[in-house]
Amino acid sequence: MSIAQQLRQLKDSLKTSDRMPVVFLGHGSPMNALEDNEYSRSWSALGNALPHPQAILVVSAHWMTRGSTLVDISRMPKTIHDFYGFPEELFAQQYPAPGAPDVAKEVVSLLSSHHAEGDDTWGLDHGAWSVLKFLYPGADVPVFQLSIDMTKDLPHHLEIGEALKELRNRGVLILGSGNIVHNLRAMRWGGKPYDWAEEFDKLFADRLQMRDHAMLSDREGLGTLLKMAHPSLDHYLPALTIAGASDKDDHLLFMNDSIDIASVSMRSFVYY
Repeated sequence: MSIAQQLRQLKDSLKTSDRMPVVFLGHGSPMNALEDNEYSRSWSALGNALPHPQAILVVSAHWMTRGSTLVDISRMPKTIHDFYGFPEELFAQQYPAPGAPDVAKEVVSLLSSHHAEGDDTWGLDHGAWSVLKFLYPGADVPVFQLSIDMTKDLPHHLEIGEALKELRNRGVLILGSGNIVHNLRAMRWGGKPYDWAEEFDKLFADRLQMRDHAMLSDREGLGTLLKMAHPSLDHYLPALTIAGASDKDDHLLFMNDSIDIASVSMRSFVYY
């Protein structure tokens, strides 16, 4: 079945369900926000298949904290251009969606055992707005971000997803943004994907289909392969949170299962 057919099936399925899906998108380069390419087109197609949520909670690789989990409670999140060396057109991009302070404050309570705190100084970094502009181009859905606590080990981020999954029954779309493989030190333009990048990407996909979350959150078990795929774990952790927010009865849809610049997996997935 083609991706287009699967997205039609997704859309039909969601018409008869009150439960929101959960989504992880491999966002890759910020330039994808400007370009008409296979990734941006797939995000637009996914947006056409998704329902209109009451709010969107984004777990982005680009909001890293230490010792706490922060929740953006601002009423109008600012658009953050957290990169450098790119064209001015990219810095001019804005995503003026309103925040969702009431829902965000409820999330603070939901995650009280995970040292969650409200925060009004962040906004929407490019891990959020670069994909949201294709999913919901009207910027008409309230959106807020959740940080990733880099001091916590992998199972913690699965637990965050577990704690958040009840939001799915309340019209909240939980969106993770990162990359299954993300090693910018090894990138090479137009180069063939590294064997280790393909191996980790396939391992992740296979284990995700098996719902073997224990293996995907076993740092020692993943060993050297994880270290090669992720010199820093920030782009991996949102994928674990999205896996944690899934249910065993969910359908799993993969998208964009390719390796870009030899060392960045663009694999995306949807649970519905």
